[in-house]
Amino acid sequence: MQTEHVLMDETAIRRALTRIAHEILERNKGFENCMLIGIRTRGIYLAKRVAERIQDIEGVPATVGEIDITRYRDDRSVSAEAALAGSGEEAAGIEGKLEVQNKKLILFDDVLYTGRTVRAAMDALMDFGRPQMIQLAVLIDRGHRELPIRPDYVGKNIPTSRLESIEVKLDEVDGTDQVIIKGQRRPNE
Repeated sequence: MQTEHVLMDETAIRRALTRIAHEILERNKGFENCMLIGIRTRGIYLAKRVAERIQDIEGVPATVGEIDITRYRDDRSVSAEAALAGSGEEAAGIEGKLEVQNKKLILFDDVLYTGRTVRAAMDALMDFGRPQMIQLAVLIDRGHRELPIRPDYVGKNIPTSRLESIEVKLDEVDGTDQVIIKGQRRPNE
């Protein structure tokens, strides 16, 4: 039997992103030499929303980049040579020219689960130079890491079982803002 429950609504998501914006500014003592990088698809919209909040709080524009890590995934059958074929922008799927050298990058994703997406994003970013540091911001941390990756900024920690899934819906993509947990009950429950 499949169950579904709303964990966060529009207001809760807005509050979590506002808190993350404040935490980023506090940890980095402002936003100088920082850049927000969103992992496609929903990570980019989260990064843009946090950039708006940073602009409101500090009065400075926050640079936002976008990255598509599809070619860097280790669960895809694309070879390393194919992933690096073409220009740097094409290889990493990055929109525009990305200057990461000696910058503090705050990488955004919607859900942190095994850590493989984040690892792929870091691999892609490193192909563009050596950032001063990479920090990780996620809306949802659901646990079950397969790699030693830990977020610096978390909207909400939601411990899950492997039989459950988390679905983040954002207005820009899905027409609504909410986080849903979907679960499948075990036959003996």
